Amino acid sequence: MRKMMLMVLALAAVGAGTVAGSAPASAYDYPWCVQGKGVGVPGDCSYQTYAQCTASASGRDVYCNVNPRAAFAQQSPRRGRFDRNRHYD
Repeated sequence: MRKMMLMVLALAAVGAGTVAGSAPASAYDYPWCVQGKGVGVPGDCSYQTYAQCTASASGRDVYCNVNPRAAFAQQSPRRGRFDRNRHYD
């Protein structure tokens, strides 16, 4: 029974490590994306500069474009509409 319990715990530890290791490497949407056939939509958006993007796209049948999620991101609304200290006439 003890061997069975140790085996279950070992398998659970391996499974937890696999799930934790499968998270995406980049948690940010950077401003430049490699786009084209086989890259998906909106593409591989892991480039901070256009130069990085073009270096990655070089020799492949892909191109660089602005990340649509970064370009058209909705800005958070301001908290208050009116300034208490401003006089509205």
